[in-house]
Amino acid sequence: MAVTIRDVAREAQVSVATVSRALSSPDLVRPATRERVLNAAAQLGYQPNRAARGLITGRTGNLGIVVPDLNNPFFTGVLKGVQARARQADYAVFVADSDEDRTTEEQLVRAMAKQVDGVIVCSPGIDDTLLYEAAGITSLVMLNRRLRGVPAALMNSASGMRQIVDHLVALGHRKLVYLNGPRTSWSNKERRRGLRLATQQHGVDLIELGPFPPRYEGGLQACDLALATEPTAIMAYNDIMALGVLARLRDRGISVPGEVSVTGFDDLMFAELCSPPLTTVAMPLAPAGTLAVDLLLDGLNSGSADVRQVDLDTQLIVRATTAPPPA
Repeated sequence: MAVTIRDVAREAQVSVATVSRALSSPDLVRPATRERVLNAAAQLGYQPNRAARGLITGRTGNLGIVVPDLNNPFFTGVLKGVQARARQADYAVFVADSDEDRTTEEQLVRAMAKQVDGVIVCSPGIDDTLLYEAAGITSLVMLNRRLRGVPAALMNSASGMRQIVDHLVALGHRKLVYLNGPRTSWSNKERRRGLRLATQQHGVDLIELGPFPPRYEGGLQACDLALATEPTAIMAYNDIMALGVLARLRDRGISVPGEVSVTGFDDLMFAELCSPPLTTVAMPLAPAGTLAVDLLLDGLNSGSADVRQVDLDTQLIVRATTAPPPA
């Protein structure tokens, strides 16, 4: 038989109302009484009814996250951090996939806003105006998108791309190709910003191609176009595109890294397992998800207008797809 709030009240020798306040508004209860209630609840294994708690607090106990593509392990890595932190805070997580469609993304954010206490929008492609409208109807946190006045968990893509260029230049490369991701992607814009600064600083040639779909097929499509420019190194928007590039180079009998070097971005599990293992940039996926939940809960619990936008570091991981260019 399920333990009820009345059982907790009887065990703690307080009223049902006191138990309710101790669990939903602990600041309104004396510390000694609150401790007695919490001990009784823990001893009996009491689990508050989420719906009933929602009637008291005005909250659902749910958070939402909208991602562009659940087939991409990048976003499942973020979700692990989101769900782990939400579970610690006793929140459930609703997940929605926009399938890289801006209209769908907008509809999902609006629909979720009515059912959850706050929404995390991961690498959104919709316009700033629509995001501001969403922030007006629910607590909103950006993940990998900077928007003035809105909390954000950011991964320093520009720094990661500078690290790639520094690495390739140190190996002796002077003609680089970059395969762009989606045109609307904030992450792609940040990577291009770091890329251009680094190539200008080193005085090396840069050719930009695309945009391409940020998928394996995008890498297959982009590879022949990249080879036509006769580069010594190909830099892909992400690891999945880089895998497509490696596959196409293998089909054409082109040695990696003997004839051309290849880099990815994200450091997904496949980057270490592919052949040859992929040089890439490690992104803090789970920490970014954890941070996004913390930012959301900070806003919900404090009710303050303090907006934090936190940058997390990225790190170059050197593996076997980069080497000095052919003589």
